[in-house]
Amino acid sequence: MRALIAAATGLVLAFALVLLITAMGSPSAETSPEPLLTTVPSHP
Repeated sequence: MRALIAAATGLVLAFALVLLITAMGSPSAETSPEPLLTTVPSHP
């Protein structure tokens, strides 16, 4: 019985954590206007 209570408590805590992260929403940071360099420059 104790294991069942522990499992239920863990499930409730995990669900509460997911709801908390969802409620906070995505970060409002803006992207950089400069593009990232994705290619390696050619070597001489």
